[in-house]
Amino acid sequence: METNSAIQAVPEPGGMLRSRVARSLVWVLAFLYWFIGEGYLGLGTNALIMVIFALSLDLVLGYGGIISMGHAAFFGAGAYVAGNVALHLHPDPLVGLVLATLFCAVAGALTGALILHTEGVTLMMLTLAIGALFGEFANQAHWLTGGDDGLQLRVGPLLGLFKFDLWGRTAYLYCLAVALLWFVLAGWIVNSPFGKSVSGIRQNERRMKAIGTPVWWRLVAWYAIGAAMAGTAGALSAQVTQSVGLNSLGLLLSGTVLMVLILGGTRHRYGAFLGAVLYVVVQDLVAQADPFRWMFVIGAMLMAAVLFFDNGLLSIFGWLDRKLRRGGRSSR
Repeated sequence: METNSAIQAVPEPGGMLRSRVARSLVWVLAFLYWFIGEGYLGLGTNALIMVIFALSLDLVLGYGGIISMGHAAFFGAGAYVAGNVALHLHPDPLVGLVLATLFCAVAGALTGALILHTEGVTLMMLTLAIGALFGEFANQAHWLTGGDDGLQLRVGPLLGLFKFDLWGRTAYLYCLAVALLWFVLAGWIVNSPFGKSVSGIRQNERRMKAIGTPVWWRLVAWYAIGAAMAGTAGALSAQVTQSVGLNSLGLLLSGTVLMVLILGGTRHRYGAFLGAVLYVVVQDLVAQADPFRWMFVIGAMLMAAVLFFDNGLLSIFGWLDRKLRRGGRSSR
């Protein structure tokens, strides 16, 4: 009860994507792609991994208001954990996935406890520092990460039954199932009393403190959830590509996922979905035509999304929704 008094009503920007039917249609289409995307399932798998990664940042930055510029630290950590599990502990991908997710949740809680006493530019720089520390550790710990050479791994059949084939059929369905699971969990968490309280902290931290909300602890827990999700994305990337490199921890990847989120739209799960799919598809198409200037097109899209839309390209659905409703009322 006390949480609701401190939270302002913020409209969800998704427009038509607020409908359960529309959201279900997104996943139906993603499943149908498995049948019609022959030869391009690898591209779809990369898009799904980026979707999970972008959603993890949206939880931290969009819903939680925590400025994270080194989010790839958890993506890379999850990738290295999954790689080492496959090499030294157990070949089943699910074992590596679970352990990578748990490891990154703990890493997120520990690092969050250190940095979330701060805010603003200081917090942003500390997240960059943590990313740099993770990267330097991976570079120096050759016995664990392979250093510059990275890790080459082989994962066993999923559940002991489904092998990762050259066409990416198993990998795509595996990533799709994990992405759907995280989307459901994220929706439940965001709409739970805990999620509402974090939204209240983002909107007015002083007021939430005044009514007795343990602000710091809740932000640490929220940051840990986002880190766990990023670790899941990293683990999937390592298992699908069967390799891990230092670039999985780099600042470039942190900037890329931030760009994806801004492109799609924040504080709506399907903003991360839209931005990730659009980025991966456009990158692939443009890079085939001109491998040296594809970033120009991505940059132009990002500028258009920022200058002409309220909340990324997801705002298009809100605009269409309003138009359809006005048209329906005028016809009456």
